[in-house]
Amino acid sequence: MADKTLRNPDNAPGAWYVDESCAPCHTCMDIIGPTTAHPLMKYNADETKVFFAVQPAGAEQEKAAQDALEVCPSQAIGNDG
Repeated sequence: MADKTLRNPDNAPGAWYVDESCAPCHTCMDIIGPTTAHPLMKYNADETKVFFAVQPAGAEQEKAAQDALEVCPSQAIGNDG
């Protein structure tokens, strides 16, 4: 379970976040990364962490974010909403 006290500071303000336990395995990026239909997440400059570049807007993006949360093997994705 993601820890909101360890939120990556690069996350866009809002309910969805990635915490510092992220070990960029690329699983979430396959669902909502920059080359997908819902590009909500990005890598940091050295590609060692992932963060929410924008918050989901609308039901389709919320579902994509939830799907990413559910497949995250390190459970680094959280939602405070």
